Amino acid sequence: MKKIKGRMDESILVCVYYGPNGERLIKRGSKIANMLDCPFYILTVDPLPFDEFDAEKSAYVDRWKELADELGAENFILRDNEKRPTAKVIAEVAHRHNITQIVIGQTAQNRWEEITRGSFVNVLLRAISFVDIHIVSIDRTVHTEENMAFEPGVRCYLLEDGDGYRVSFAYQKDVCYDGIFFKDIGTDFNNGIFKYVYNGTTYQVRVHDDKIIDPIKTPKNVKCHDAAKTEKE
Repeated sequence: MKKIKGRMDESILVCVYYGPNGERLIKRGSKIANMLDCPFYILTVDPLPFDEFDAEKSAYVDRWKELADELGAENFILRDNEKRPTAKVIAEVAHRHNITQIVIGQTAQNRWEEITRGSFVNVLLRAISFVDIHIVSIDRTVHTEENMAFEPGVRCYLLEDGDGYRVSFAYQKDVCYDGIFFKDIGTDFNNGIFKYVYNGTTYQVRVHDDKIIDPIKTPKNVKCHDAAKTEKE
């Protein structure tokens, strides 16, 4: 039987996503809830239905459920098969459970989304202006499927270079694409990945010694200056 919380005027919602930092966020939310002697909830949102989760996602969900029981969370909430924007789902859950404080993580992915789609925190604040938001600083490196690690992303541009492209950290009038460059950890050269958006779709290509070594995935009839114009519009 759960302990009756002393303060019901405060309520914590911890928002987690797949990765190694979810457990830390949950424990931070639990610590805040214990300090305030109030209930806390754990929420994760996924566009896929639960029965389509792979083994890794299912393992994270199972672990979060265990933590919810161990730390005395009121509920672990899984919103699967969710097609609405994440901020709207968080706002709905916050209203339903009278949430007054939300805990989220600040990652390199948030920075990428801020440049391409606008600040997630600002969107969340507009959706639920009555709550306090705790942004927990966590591991800001990026990990790919090959478990390669990258430094925090920086704004970067692609310029034509012969038959290919090269990266530039200074804006020039002949820029083809702008995006984020994630540099390999442990190298003194500009090796890593470049992420960019074209027509609403995110792409990434490998960079070696300033040069793009993967094909740029855009229609063959789109010229460099046309692509840059499209992105600005």
